[in-house]
Amino acid sequence: MAGYTSLDSLRGAWNEVGTITSDGKVTINDGDKLRGAVIDDLVWTSAFGDDAGLRDAARWLIRAAAMATGNGPASIHDLYMAYGQGKTGNFTVPAINIRGLTYDVARSVFRAAAKGKTGPVVFEIARSEVGYTNQRPAEYAASVLAAAIKEDWKAPVFIQGDHFQVNASKFRADRKAEVGAVKDLISEALDAAFYQIDVDTSTLVTLEPESLDEQQKDNYEVCAELTEYIRAREPAGVTVSVGGEIGEVGLKNSTVPELEAFMDGYLKTLSAGTTGISKISVQTGTSHGGVPLPDGTVADVKVDFETLRDLSEVSRKKYSMGGAVQHGASTLPDELFDKFPAMGTLEIHLATGFQNIIYDHPKCPADLRDKVYAHLREACAGEKKEGQTDEQFIYKTRKKGFGPFKKEWWNLPDDVKAPIMDVLEEKFAFLFDKLEATDTAKYVAEYVTTTEVWPEVPAELK
Repeated sequence: MAGYTSLDSLRGAWNEVGTITSDGKVTINDGDKLRGAVIDDLVWTSAFGDDAGLRDAARWLIRAAAMATGNGPASIHDLYMAYGQGKTGNFTVPAINIRGLTYDVARSVFRAAAKGKTGPVVFEIARSEVGYTNQRPAEYAASVLAAAIKEDWKAPVFIQGDHFQVNASKFRADRKAEVGAVKDLISEALDAAFYQIDVDTSTLVTLEPESLDEQQKDNYEVCAELTEYIRAREPAGVTVSVGGEIGEVGLKNSTVPELEAFMDGYLKTLSAGTTGISKISVQTGTSHGGVPLPDGTVADVKVDFETLRDLSEVSRKKYSMGGAVQHGASTLPDELFDKFPAMGTLEIHLATGFQNIIYDHPKCPADLRDKVYAHLREACAGEKKEGQTDEQFIYKTRKKGFGPFKKEWWNLPDDVKAPIMDVLEEKFAFLFDKLEATDTAKYVAEYVTTTEVWPEVPAELK
């Protein structure tokens, strides 16, 4: 991949594969050529173009081409509602955070999904990841949609804002400013066709009051405020799938009474007639990335599957949602994953395990890895905890090694990337099978409607 160095070269390449119509849409005249070097160069330009206008033009063309080729962005809301009503099979939707090599990793996801006829796969990025991976929503969405085009995916693509989180200390200092910052990110994500938004105000839960309602009050009030903000700005014809959260991941396990306190308060606060959340994230004993031991390996954890089952059941039967969501699961032992669909888990979030495959693969260049680790020891020195070994420190911080070295990761030669992506594809296929997510494309076809939302053509392309 080389990308386009000017608008003239970009427009010239595009004119060989497609046409921008007078009503601001596109038609594809040569799909094979589009899926060849053109889409590779467009996605490269989206990530590394020399100026904002060039990057915006590439991103617009990628999104437009995705809609024109049958793999445009969509909301999973209606499918989640059908799941909650027992109209679908019992499966768990994988939600995958991609921190680096996004285009290549997303291609691996689509290949694995196509082989297993897996329909609902969510691609997500958290508020924190947007910063440390150096991927704003428009770039992330373009990378995922370009991967769908490259792999000739013929189904809706689900892109999600994960942990759009309110920082508790900033909230206490200035509520309006911190909530406003999350609203700004939501607006940016909606413009980029993120039609799944996980609102995370669980950081605002306080355990000091005896009343569960008081403990959850800030959580449910701000979640309701952000839900209404999303509803006021979602595109016509799109019902964004909004998620809430009752327990911060890595802290105490959630309970049914906490779920009820949150939901009762949330529904009381939400304006009449407003469509609420479709899922609820809970804490069942996991932590993001797992808990590293002194040698850098990950400690075993005990997942409270019974609580997960109870929370899913209550969320469906009492509150008409799709179900509960499990976070921090990618580093769990392989033999546990088939328990999630058995417990009625709606969605599972997976991230660090895939990052580990990239870093630990024999083909990962030692010089790049050493360069990343040296940078982390300096740039993140303040994050090292007392008594923490270097292996533990590197394990916890190496997620932050993708952003500063993004171009180096993307520039890895094919003979290095290909075997890494093969392992990832195999891992995705394994997880889709364990989560009972294979042969679910039929449910997407039945319950998901793709509403084409055409942003205004950039001035550079008019």
